[in-house]
Amino acid sequence: MDYIKAKTIVASKKYPEQWFGCDFNMNIYRGCCHGCIYCDSRSECYQISNFDKVVAKENAIELIERELKGKRRTGVIATGSMSDPYNPYEKKYQLTRKALEQVDRFGFGIHIITKSNLVARDIDILASIRNHSPASVGITITASDDELSKKIEPGAPLSSERFAAIKKLTDRNIYSGIMLIPLLPGITDTADNILSIVRQAAVSGAKFIYPMFGVTIRTGQREYLYRGLDKWFPGLREHYTNTFGDEYECSSENANTLSRLFKAECKKLKIDFEMSKIIYAIRDNVKIKQTSLF
Repeated sequence: MDYIKAKTIVASKKYPEQWFGCDFNMNIYRGCCHGCIYCDSRSECYQISNFDKVVAKENAIELIERELKGKRRTGVIATGSMSDPYNPYEKKYQLTRKALEQVDRFGFGIHIITKSNLVARDIDILASIRNHSPASVGITITASDDELSKKIEPGAPLSSERFAAIKKLTDRNIYSGIMLIPLLPGITDTADNILSIVRQAAVSGAKFIYPMFGVTIRTGQREYLYRGLDKWFPGLREHYTNTFGDEYECSSENANTLSRLFKAECKKLKIDFEMSKIIYAIRDNVKIKQTSLF
């Protein structure tokens, strides 16, 4: 594991409340080895060289401890926005786990975004955080079929393993669900895929699914995506270039139909999909609120 210097790790969000009710961002690692063909973090604007190599921020835990101790107020910390906090190195180095211990120690909440089932390892700390603050997990699942997920997310755990992790989390009353982001036009934007994800989510006890009916494509990311399309979906690159050109937000041609189908199935299975309702449910799941009634 290589390390890079960092002056700060826990940063205030510019627009709190809009993203799972989070007030701060925390990224311990830089880069990712999941190799997802659509990853926005590869975009040139983020200036992350050699993105496939995972590095950690030097003295991360000491820095997080100092920063949390110095905050004037507590709040909910988001992690996983730029680099997966449960990359394969986390199993050995446990930097995310140690960071969660500091989050718990100083009375903060947490929202985790990951593609890894390793997050279930830290159920004990998440349960402890839930005693005083919101604790929630969003696991990204874009393809219900394992064979398809291996193509578009080759270094990540299989979708079936991620569904199993959600079941472990929700069985311990950790508010957890699915980040259905992105949907790749011509690949995963099908009724069968969406309905399968929603139904497997229900079986797994998922409390929410937050969707995006398309994909973002920027310089740097675009070239990597197109190489993936050429490898696994020959001929689809031409459709993307002809349909989207240099656009940033590239919606599925079936977005409206798929959105209606998705919402109807979520309502039927009582799964939240609106951010305002998700935030309310996350806050309502704090254990101290339940015990305070007595």
